Amino acid sequence: MIAVFGHLNPDTDAVTAALVYANLLSRQGTPAVAYRLGELNFETAFVLREAGVAAPELLSSLPDGHDVALVDHNESAQSLSGLKKLSVTHVVDHHRLGDLETSQPATLRFDPVGCTATILLRLHLEANLPVEPTDARLLLSAVLSDTLHFRSPTTTPADREAAAFLAPIAGVADVTTYALSMFAAKSDLGDTPASTLLKMDYKVFPFGAQQAGAQKWGLGVIETTNPGYVFGRQAELLAAMQAEKAAAGLDGLILSVVDILNETNHTLVAGESEAEVMRAAFGATVQGGMADLGHRISRKKQIVPALEAHFAP
Repeated sequence: MIAVFGHLNPDTDAVTAALVYANLLSRQGTPAVAYRLGELNFETAFVLREAGVAAPELLSSLPDGHDVALVDHNESAQSLSGLKKLSVTHVVDHHRLGDLETSQPATLRFDPVGCTATILLRLHLEANLPVEPTDARLLLSAVLSDTLHFRSPTTTPADREAAAFLAPIAGVADVTTYALSMFAAKSDLGDTPASTLLKMDYKVFPFGAQQAGAQKWGLGVIETTNPGYVFGRQAELLAAMQAEKAAAGLDGLILSVVDILNETNHTLVAGESEAEVMRAAFGATVQGGMADLGHRISRKKQIVPALEAHFAP
């Protein structure tokens, strides 16, 4: 039985992609089961609740050699501990190729689109398999989430076409209203601990030449329609960031607060070294522990590439 899972600190695309791809593999005669590598964020919990789908089981380990399928990621730092000792048989992803290694030839599908869900729709169509209504709702939700309802610069025409194709199958008559409901759920942060807010959409990236000792940075994102709430907890968040930086032995840590509706990014920086990088890499104004990154709202397309260029030898 192949274990299918997305990245650590999973978002809506990672969780729904695992569910849908496990179902697709099983329908094609390859038994598979979906898992998650972290707690659900508020948006994903809303999506599953609305779809009437139970959350995948939380996975912490697998025996060496177990067959696994990766969705929405391919880098070991973002995956299950001990990934290199597992047998990666399938990968479906829309990110850059990282340090992926396989012990045998694997089925790989990488497309430069805004969401893994868009690729999964293509896989259904290529296999001449209809998308089941529940899967259509999960895929539609992921497209809307990852593209910020088509606001993100990662959005492609294929993502828009996917949403238009999936909506009637999913039974979603008003896509805009549904997207706003998702974002409202995502923004209802309540009294969530600062350490949890930091890790709700969080990835670790290596930057710079490995032989020279690559920099290891934590990049968190909070996408919200109510950024004022997050800024009101800035002191707590900075303390949580500094604690995580020390505990994980990171060289840098930043937390981008993305205003979904106004398409702006104000990024909290853990310390002065991060502030210096924000100034150098982005030409950003940094004041009071916060860098103004303007309309750079995509970690994948606008933040990570700039940091890669900054740390390039």
